[in-house]
Amino acid sequence: MLQELDAMSGSIVKQQDAAAGRESKRIVLVVAGPTASGKSALALAVAEKFGGTVINADSMQVYRELRILSNRPTPEQEARAPHRLFGILSATEACSAAHWRSLALAEIATAHDTGQVPVVTGGTGLYLKALIEGLSAIPDIPLDLRSELRRRLVEGGAVTLHDELSRRDPTAAGRLQPGDSQRVLRALEVFEATGRSITEFQGRFMAPPPGLHYATILLRPPRVQLYATCDSRLISMVDAGVVNEIRRLRSAGVDPNLPIMKALGMKEFGAHLDGHRSMEEALKDAQQSTRRYAKRQTTWFKNQNIADFYINEQYSERNSDKLFAFIRQKVLTTTE
Repeated sequence: MLQELDAMSGSIVKQQDAAAGRESKRIVLVVAGPTASGKSALALAVAEKFGGTVINADSMQVYRELRILSNRPTPEQEARAPHRLFGILSATEACSAAHWRSLALAEIATAHDTGQVPVVTGGTGLYLKALIEGLSAIPDIPLDLRSELRRRLVEGGAVTLHDELSRRDPTAAGRLQPGDSQRVLRALEVFEATGRSITEFQGRFMAPPPGLHYATILLRPPRVQLYATCDSRLISMVDAGVVNEIRRLRSAGVDPNLPIMKALGMKEFGAHLDGHRSMEEALKDAQQSTRRYAKRQTTWFKNQNIADFYINEQYSERNSDKLFAFIRQKVLTTTE
């Protein structure tokens, strides 16, 4: 059942009407939720119904080499409505939240300029928060520096990097535990790249651009239903040739520290390719990892305050009429 979390005063969007002297508000519809919740299907259905452009907010679907493993829309689905930021980057590139945000804002502006409704969809929470709420103004880190520091992390461990951070940036080091490898790594790479403490950048904020108004729909399927869909999706990926897709990527000699190599299922199916796990074992491992990831996403979205409305089930044609009626009434209504 569709539920409204917060009462909204007036409509979210006001179409510009010079004669009536109305104000134009540029709406961005966001479709969020854990993996396998039906986000992509809903976003496509909305784009078809209301004349929209689907804009990707999934950190793995930006890579062209992983259509199967990332569950990217098929060419047939992409032909049904405009799709943006899907498969746009090479595996050798690293995409940060800041970089994705700049790309997404450009696509949102283009959609508005061409009379389309921007429909942003994906489960990468950091991307969505960066878009809706803004983020710290930390510059992108050069890929070679990031790879070098990750290599040193693997070889020397987090404590060694923390000791180095203490010498280079004692302020940041004093706020971090030696075993917090990812934050220690982040603080050190920022200092190495800029010569300045990460704490300086955290005090500077890239605010959302003015004039954009977000309406976020969150899909929250029951756990049993969500997990069953995760499991069946992995089976479909295997049938579609995901192992060969991973084999081709690995044979290309892509740096294992790059983001694409951390894709969900990469480790498990890679173990099969290396002869450490049978296909059946790798599939079960990948299913378990996906279920755990979906659980983390569900918890993350539950703890955030980005949803305007939510629906406690997966998207399907069964609930599309109610959902479309809601979007039409609450998101696309014009009022004085």
